[in-house]
Amino acid sequence: MPRRLAVGIVDGVLREQRSADQPFDASDGNPVLLALNARDRAFTRNLVTVTVRQLGWLRRIIRTRLQKRLPPRAGTTEAILLVAAAQIFSLRTSDHAAVDQAVRLATEDRQARHFSGLVNGVLRSLIRDREAGQIGDPSPATILPEWLERRWQAQFGTEIFEAITARLADEPPLDLSLRNPDSLASWAERLGGVGLTNGTVRLAAGGAGSPEMLEGFSEGSWWVQDAAARLPVMLMGDVAGKAVADLAAAPGGKTAQLAAAGAQVTAVDRSAPRLDRLRSNLKRLGLVAETRVADVTEWRSETQFDAVLLDAPCSATGTLRRHPDIAWTRRETDIAALAEIQTRLLDNATQMVRPGGQLVYATCSLEPQEGRDQIERLLKSNTDFERVPVRADEIGGLAPALTEKGDAQTRPDLGFALADRPSNKEIGDGIAAGMDGFFIARLRRTS
Repeated sequence: MPRRLAVGIVDGVLREQRSADQPFDASDGNPVLLALNARDRAFTRNLVTVTVRQLGWLRRIIRTRLQKRLPPRAGTTEAILLVAAAQIFSLRTSDHAAVDQAVRLATEDRQARHFSGLVNGVLRSLIRDREAGQIGDPSPATILPEWLERRWQAQFGTEIFEAITARLADEPPLDLSLRNPDSLASWAERLGGVGLTNGTVRLAAGGAGSPEMLEGFSEGSWWVQDAAARLPVMLMGDVAGKAVADLAAAPGGKTAQLAAAGAQVTAVDRSAPRLDRLRSNLKRLGLVAETRVADVTEWRSETQFDAVLLDAPCSATGTLRRHPDIAWTRRETDIAALAEIQTRLLDNATQMVRPGGQLVYATCSLEPQEGRDQIERLLKSNTDFERVPVRADEIGGLAPALTEKGDAQTRPDLGFALADRPSNKEIGDGIAAGMDGFFIARLRRTS
């Protein structure tokens, strides 16, 4: 069952651009998947994640062993080949079992059954070529679709591009934000992790298990949040007692940060189910925020806010380390379409800031159209706002993330220092390495 479910999820990513995470969602995921015991569910997720993380490379080595492309009516044949190849090259599945299970899955699919012989032949060819040393380790660059590889090569240059893609090939750690930031050292020790200079408790990849089973979860002592995702709220400074709007707020990590810091938060999102989840998380954490279901491109409050945070919907290309399927469910044309939405969101957000107040804009994207270009456009068209440059000491000492204009752009290849060794020159090494890619700009309304 786990392998059949994994094939179905991978097939959905390939042919319908469906999320690889959604089937595992506890609220509205695949009921068959959710009914599995914890071990089988974890195995299914691992199988999907490994397959999608190495999708570009697996596709290339499989296609070189096909005489011609699979026809559109081949059913789940490609997904079956990919999942089996992931087992052969990356997981501890015996070659015989991987091939046998793949052929069995093909025969059970009305369309793929006609290609069961091909599945058997291709997989055995891969095994022979691996044993003969004709298949090496995957090149990090091959984990991306060609359009994204081209964009990042042009934007970052070869050295940084290779550093980013090498980090994307790794399983990410588990990052936690604390309800009480002063307990960083204590919680790092209790959970067997490390504290980072931005206040994150980080647990090693693969060693944490399910977050719900960790100490402190049920008591609401922390929530899961990538280290880079903490930075937008950190740049808002002391928000205690201030009226703050968190726009496009779900799933709510930044809302929790603001509420824990004492802000009077209004969290707005267009998705009622996602806001329900946000409320549930706040209840577990013992935190309070006002919530509104509304389209942020149109919603206006009756009063203006001391500060507004807009973490805008985006292509999410900065999160591929945690969500590798995004590389394959996005299209290059999506970026321009999303940028139009971000422009509308940002323009509306400016109307909510009181004179002298702050506007922090963020996207979990590495695309200039969704970050830098949005701020340059706004500052040219709206003279009521000015940029407030970001300093390294405000973002955990992460100087490499600062841009020439004074914004912040984190990348997967960057890393924080350890909190107990903030002067450590080996920033980004070991467990402290890696984070999501975020663009963050801080603005002030002058009039």
